[in-house]
Amino acid sequence: GASREGILVKGSNYLEILSKTKVVVFDKTGTLTKGVFQVTGVYPAPEFEGGDQGLVELAACAESYSTHPISRSLKEAFAGDVDPARVGDVEEIGGYGVTATVDGKQVAAGNGKLMKKLGLYPENKGIPAGTVVHVAVEGRYAGCILISDVVKEQAGEAIGALKAAGVKKTVMLTGDAKEVGEAVARELGLDEVHSQLLPGDKVEQVERLLEETSRSGKLAFVGDGINDAPVLSRADIGIAMGAMGSDAAIEAADIVLMDDDPMKIAKAIRISRKCLGIVYQNIVMALGVKAVCLILGAVGIANMYLAIFADVGVMILAVLNAIRCLFVRKL
Repeated sequence: GASREGILVKGSNYLEILSKTKVVVFDKTGTLTKGVFQVTGVYPAPEFEGGDQGLVELAACAESYSTHPISRSLKEAFAGDVDPARVGDVEEIGGYGVTATVDGKQVAAGNGKLMKKLGLYPENKGIPAGTVVHVAVEGRYAGCILISDVVKEQAGEAIGALKAAGVKKTVMLTGDAKEVGEAVARELGLDEVHSQLLPGDKVEQVERLLEETSRSGKLAFVGDGINDAPVLSRADIGIAMGAMGSDAAIEAADIVLMDDDPMKIAKAIRISRKCLGIVYQNIVMALGVKAVCLILGAVGIANMYLAIFADVGVMILAVLNAIRCLFVRKL
């Protein structure tokens, strides 16, 4: 029934855990947002002589071998084609950015943490909220590029649906700047947000939340990127976005949403609770009918027909009741 709705569950035990979920933790990019980045501003440093297009060209060349959505947006913003012969010594640093040699010059493109690692401390005052890619050339700050992501249309509705389904807390973890994370959290009505996190920091945040919720319920993490794989494995239940998600995230997750629709998370929880409800109904019905027949048999009232009903009849009733699990569209 869940598979018909585009929700792939890897085992019945995950349905049981999902029904007890009280905290849902989200990654931002590709999960609550579309992961479709666009360059919305270019701010070269005064001492950089290449101008706007020159700054975008350097960043696009440095990011030319990366498949990250931000890297794709930089390559799309560059008017020409990147010649692979111009780029060498590429090193992608998880949670920081990329360093490469472009036309014989050492170029670094990434977040503020990468700049600090290089001993550079850009101020970037007056730049609107968004993902900022800083660029340095030969150890000197060259400027920054503003990239904006778009929140999924269903994301706000999905958060409301989770609250209606009994989820007590919704949390977002992101590697983006604090201003970006807080802006998205306010727009969607999230209870908690933590920004500027490396993949290891996300694991630490999830472990902290697991300790807080261990007695009251279970914790689910929703992500799509290769950096989310460790957190998906660590959470009580891992949910991956299947359409745009990485193979590592899909492999590590316990549940996969095939169309990346966050509304399916609340639906999956309702499906799991309906399934568990039917299971408990069947258990109570089977044990109850058998107990009554045993008592009637002990006092000499039960006959062979009643005994057959207590065995085969109860089984048929349980199967018919279980068929209700197939009908989930109205949930």
